[in-house]
Amino acid sequence: MAHTEKITIRHPEKVTKPDNPSPRKPPWIRVKAPVSREYAETRRLVADFKLNTVCEEASCPNIGECWARKHVTVMILGDICTRACAFCNVATGKPGGLVDAMEPANTALTAVTLGLKHMVITSVDRDDLADGGAGQFALCIEQVRSQAPSTTVEVLTPDFRGKDGALETVITAKPDVFNHNMETVPRLYSAIRPGARYEHSLELLGRAKRLDPTIFTKSGIMVGLGETKEEVFQLMDDLIAVKVDFMTIGQYLQPTLKHAAIDRFVTPEEFEEYKRVGHDKGFALVAASPLTRSSYHADGDFAKLQASRNQNNG
Repeated sequence: MAHTEKITIRHPEKVTKPDNPSPRKPPWIRVKAPVSREYAETRRLVADFKLNTVCEEASCPNIGECWARKHVTVMILGDICTRACAFCNVATGKPGGLVDAMEPANTALTAVTLGLKHMVITSVDRDDLADGGAGQFALCIEQVRSQAPSTTVEVLTPDFRGKDGALETVITAKPDVFNHNMETVPRLYSAIRPGARYEHSLELLGRAKRLDPTIFTKSGIMVGLGETKEEVFQLMDDLIAVKVDFMTIGQYLQPTLKHAAIDRFVTPEEFEEYKRVGHDKGFALVAASPLTRSSYHADGDFAKLQASRNQNNG
């Protein structure tokens, strides 16, 4: 892979609240440090294959649990993002123009070596590439299909910033799940996700379903950034309108003091309410808890989606 220079770019004046520091973590948000033998083995395999994982790059609190189960989320297209979202701990800068030609094969080898039943593939934003990285997603899907035919594939993609044919390239490769996260409610986009547009992300999810109705669509948000319940409920309605099957809702955690501050810690009871309301609104599945993340328990959740579809078709 070509050498790239990491240049971290943040805009603290836009996203931090010096007079309103993040509150202390409540007991329900704390996790144990990863120490298991299985975790160490997974970490070694990831290093051997020279893979980037969102588990590490985004400082996921569930890494100990997931890696102990040998469940990793591979992050393709390097570890430098072309955008600077206020919630994300992935480095921001100017990636090299080339992509790693061995990445699709190594991604498939990871699925084989770890014996994954379900694999999640995500990426940094690569606005510098003509197709936004869509072609690399397709190659990874194809390699996993070829080398690990029993492994189901979930992709968590960027919005591709409207690049012609990018979404079609990914959908044609037929992932089992197409995920694109809305991240937050429309009112907070300018501060939290300034490089994206709410309406565009919503349209991307709707187009994915129209291109191939057999593919499950999925999206997620963080709460605790200052949104209201009513705004979350409206976002649910927007996702239902574009036929999204599965929604995830988790607590936002501030990676560093340069990132957006936590407005509040949402209680487990409120997450249960979101789960109940989402189900009532028509989602096939809603995963909502303080530690829920896009790919947290993704293998088990996919099995539930399949079971729900089979039941409805039966």
